[in-house]
Amino acid sequence: MEIAGNILKLLGGVGLFLYAMYLIETAIKNLSGRTFKLFLQRFTKNKIKAIFGGAVVTGLLQSSSLVSLMVLSFVGAGVLNMKNALAVILGANLGTTLDSWIVATLGFKVDIDSFAFPAVAVAGLMLTLFSKNKKVKNIAYFLMGFGLLFIGISFMKLSVEAQVKEFDFAKFAGVSLIYFLVIGFVITTLIQSSSATIAITLSALSAGAVTFPAAAAMVIGSEIGTTIKLVLGSVSGNSAKKQVALGNFLFNIFTTLLAFIFLKQILALIINVFNVTDPLMGLVTFQSLINLFSIIVFFPLLNLFATFLEGRFKQTDNYATAFIKNVSAEESGIAADLLKKEVDYFIYNSMQFNLKLFEIEESVLTKNEKFEIIIHDKKVTGKTIEEKYNYLKQLQGEIQSFYIKMAVDDGNENHSNESEQLIASVRSCMLATKCIHDIAPNINDLLQSSKNIKHDFFLETRNETKELYHQMSLVMNGKEENIFQSLQQLFNQVEKNFSKKLNEFYKAAKSVTLNELDITTIINFNRELFTSHKAMIMAIKDFSLDTRQAKEFNDIPEYKT
Repeated sequence: MEIAGNILKLLGGVGLFLYAMYLIETAIKNLSGRTFKLFLQRFTKNKIKAIFGGAVVTGLLQSSSLVSLMVLSFVGAGVLNMKNALAVILGANLGTTLDSWIVATLGFKVDIDSFAFPAVAVAGLMLTLFSKNKKVKNIAYFLMGFGLLFIGISFMKLSVEAQVKEFDFAKFAGVSLIYFLVIGFVITTLIQSSSATIAITLSALSAGAVTFPAAAAMVIGSEIGTTIKLVLGSVSGNSAKKQVALGNFLFNIFTTLLAFIFLKQILALIINVFNVTDPLMGLVTFQSLINLFSIIVFFPLLNLFATFLEGRFKQTDNYATAFIKNVSAEESGIAADLLKKEVDYFIYNSMQFNLKLFEIEESVLTKNEKFEIIIHDKKVTGKTIEEKYNYLKQLQGEIQSFYIKMAVDDGNENHSNESEQLIASVRSCMLATKCIHDIAPNINDLLQSSKNIKHDFFLETRNETKELYHQMSLVMNGKEENIFQSLQQLFNQVEKNFSKKLNEFYKAAKSVTLNELDITTIINFNRELFTSHKAMIMAIKDFSLDTRQAKEFNDIPEYKT
């Protein structure tokens, strides 16, 4: 039972430590998250600045994984080139050792009770008295995280010390160091925090549960384990993200392999040359040394290494567009035809997105096999809602950019008018999608509501949306003989449903108790949905009708948007 109690205390300490790291990271991001991003962007003009910027930001945020994921987003957006991104990663690996120094000094050399509990107490009072002040709340979260961090370390330290008294660790003295390396790797991979692994290792070293060389081997394992999060973060990304993740992985593998081979020599250097006799200080010195060594070795090779990485994962398609990406905008005839196909593909994706948010089966749309193959190849289906929305925005941006580059005055006025009409279709379609995206929280609120009036309102609205999209899909695919008349009927039906549903809601609301927030939610939901439906009809109008018919449709007063 004593062993089980010590293990639970250790796990509790790890949990507190991880939660404290989360609180500190969240507080600092909220207080100056944009400042860190701007700082990183500003300090990536050259490799030396990039290393410095990575080290500083990681030291302050206490999370190399967070900075590395931030770098992935910069590279994916084209803000950061490959060699400077790698330099930031090198700096981040060094910066994360600052947390180890803080833990080793304050966590094991100072009386924790003297500052950890007061920090938690002050944070609790601040959260209670000033909960509505965001800045004060984030400062309180930082203090709370700071205090809990060391309370967690105290739990780890006490649990390991107690276990040492109950268990004879001397029998493990002859165990190969590679086992400790694997232990460090597994722990870091599971909890995704090399800082927590270092804290556990320091606790074990302080209690005498492991030797100095064994603890160093665990640190080496943690350095490898911390690369896993970056690898996972790049799996669904573009080629640049995968290249950076591979670079970080190779950095750590090479450095840790050399560190493990020359482990005895490095430890002898720390003890005999640097005269660091305290095992705890020796361990964090070891961690800092191997990361500093990585910078010294790879810095002169960054250009060459970046070139090597840029040759990997070339098959990844960075474009959201499917048809216009490989054609010159100046080839007016071909460009105009492919632009029409691209807009068709855009509307198809947008309609699927809107139906998905409403939890309506995509089978209500006329299936386009070619588009489905493209969607599969671009891995659109597996994206989250926000990723799909960003994909649609990127797709719109690429279409708009292509249109701008097209030679408008190409001697063919029909091509010019048609292109303008297609771009108008894209704008309306994106408006329709944005409206649905904006009411996504309302959709979930109405669907899950225990109030029948809200739930029934949503179900009725969903059925109308399902039928509307089915009819619009028929128009898009030429299944309707008179497109102009079909669009008129759809538009009139949307107008009628909007007014009808609003009046029905007002009548029903008289017989039930609804608070002001419920009323506002339903009214705004109905308005946004109405705007979305109108915009999608106008998008299909501009896509499906010729210039003359589209103008006639616009000239009808009630159809102007």
